Amino acid sequence: MKDTVTKEPLIQVHDLSVGFTGRAGHTLPVLRNIDIAVRRGESLGLVGESGSGKSTLALAMMGYLKRGLRVIGGGTHFAGLDMFALSRKELEGIRGGRLALIPQNSGQSLTPTLKIGAQLSEALRLHSKLPEAEHSARVVQLLEQVRLPDPSAIAGRYPHELSGGQQQRAAIAMALAGEPEALLLDEPTTGLDVTTQAHILELLRDLAAETGMAMVYVSHDLGAIARVCDRVVVMYAGEAVLEGPVREVLRNPAHPYARGLLASIPKLTDARLPMALEGRPPPPGQAGAGCAFVDRCAIASDVCRASRPALATLPSGARVRCHHADRADSLPTRSPADADPRVIAEDAILSLGDLSISYARPGFIDQILGRKPATTPTVDGITIELEKGETLGLVGESGSGKSTILKAVAGLLPPAGGRIELAGDGVLPPLVDTRRPDQLRRVQLIFQNPDESLNPRQTIAEILAQPLKLYFGLSGEALRQRTEDLLESVRLGAHYMDRLPSQLSGGEKQRVAVARAFAAEPDLVLCDEVTSALDVSVQAAVLDLLDQLRRSRNTAYVFVSHDLAVVRALSDRVAVLYQGRLCEIGPAAAVYAAPSHPYTEVLLGAVLEPDPDTAPTLSAADIVELSPPAHGCPFQRRCPRKLGPQCDTEVPPWQADGHGHAIRCHIPRDAL
Repeated sequence: MKDTVTKEPLIQVHDLSVGFTGRAGHTLPVLRNIDIAVRRGESLGLVGESGSGKSTLALAMMGYLKRGLRVIGGGTHFAGLDMFALSRKELEGIRGGRLALIPQNSGQSLTPTLKIGAQLSEALRLHSKLPEAEHSARVVQLLEQVRLPDPSAIAGRYPHELSGGQQQRAAIAMALAGEPEALLLDEPTTGLDVTTQAHILELLRDLAAETGMAMVYVSHDLGAIARVCDRVVVMYAGEAVLEGPVREVLRNPAHPYARGLLASIPKLTDARLPMALEGRPPPPGQAGAGCAFVDRCAIASDVCRASRPALATLPSGARVRCHHADRADSLPTRSPADADPRVIAEDAILSLGDLSISYARPGFIDQILGRKPATTPTVDGITIELEKGETLGLVGESGSGKSTILKAVAGLLPPAGGRIELAGDGVLPPLVDTRRPDQLRRVQLIFQNPDESLNPRQTIAEILAQPLKLYFGLSGEALRQRTEDLLESVRLGAHYMDRLPSQLSGGEKQRVAVARAFAAEPDLVLCDEVTSALDVSVQAAVLDLLDQLRRSRNTAYVFVSHDLAVVRALSDRVAVLYQGRLCEIGPAAAVYAAPSHPYTEVLLGAVLEPDPDTAPTLSAADIVELSPPAHGCPFQRRCPRKLGPQCDTEVPPWQADGHGHAIRCHIPRDAL
């Protein structure tokens, strides 16, 4: 515990039960008998799968419930105030100032028609006593704290002019503007790259230690929980099934569900795919009379079905809701060895030759004179070959060009130079509308957010029918049978055909997106952060699904992710990008081991492990950049091992080891 932790709780949740009225008129609970206390200066983590009640509990601490929900029993208090007994005006005097929320979706907290600086100034006016004359300086300071490049420029932009990660950082800055006594964080770092996430978490740790601010941190990321939190509550089906010190819960979890979550996490030092939890949680309000986890538990017995276990205190001080907590340590927290090794054909499917891409568009005078904009390309000099059946991981911070490359390969962005070549088709036309149907079929893109790519008005059957009709002319019974086969291949089943996307969970929607991509029988699938919004158990299942489809169909992947452990588990080779420039490429095992490019070392050093005693390696002086330098090494301004003037003026050479591992750096390979 931190020195700033006090004895008296700042947030108190007492025997809280929240539910809704079902169609039959019965009350169905979504939170059951929650008892939690959070003290000043303390950080509490809430973990569990989607639908476990984490966000509902965090919002209840603010005295807020989503439409249709109501308090069945118990209540929540903040600084001694009954949050559900306060008037709207009284709540407005607390929320946003003394008690602030950082939501997962930054778009929910940013006004699209106001510039970022104006929104932060408004937060300062409402929730701080700072004189208005000092607002501008404080706005810049807040944006610097959350590691936004060129804070003055960011303050003058609208939300739509920022990337998703930049929007999230602006939302964090807004929540910190009122210097809150307690901060509720609902998946606040999901959209951030590994270095930015690590620095933001260090900032939050420091603020809590310096100011005594309490934090309730909702997250799927157990690495983030390990770094930030003092205590952890593991939730399942609306219940707290395990609670205790972070070290006890993550190192020696006494509940089978918690052990299953740990086994679902890919490890940076382990190339094996993580082990997905079998089965699904019960629907809200339908946990039954016994243990809610009984149908998924490997050590369940008759007593588990007959009676709900009480929340018992263990000798360690942790509390667990399990009839067989003494047997939980017999369950694994690591995945078993992988199946057969992946087979990769030595036959290129995709070739990128000196590819460059620029978002800059010629102005009026440039168009008249036929000139190209005199700007540094966003992506430049990318040369990569991808073999059939191979998975290539693209890693790097936000703005490194990963998604930009995928969009160019998919035909959504025109290259400024170089070539994109698909085996058997030669150089691909630059844009989708100039490519033939068979070329479109062979390259499929799966987006990060399935909500943005699945038509909400179409059933799952209609969504999957589109590529089947377009590319193969299927209809009638043949169309229906193929649709059923696709759903079975992603482990959903034919009973999903008549559902709408809104009736599916996030993991189910992502499986539909995978099924639609594979409906085209592609040779190449481009995966853009496809698991970033999923909880760890669903993520493990999706990774296993992608691997099985690759094995059975010899499909190649380009896999983009901020999560370096996920990339390690799935990828055969890894390419490291910085500011749109390739700085290292090679077999995954070689890239993740020494020697590495200095930038790769920075990325790997920032990875958060689910171990509170393993700290990231961060440099306080390390800052993000908006664009690369015009000359020399693109990483020169951030490199902790910079040699001298040659890094400023000369493009570094490629150094290869003869086994497919190459590093682009002035430092001699034997000195890296």
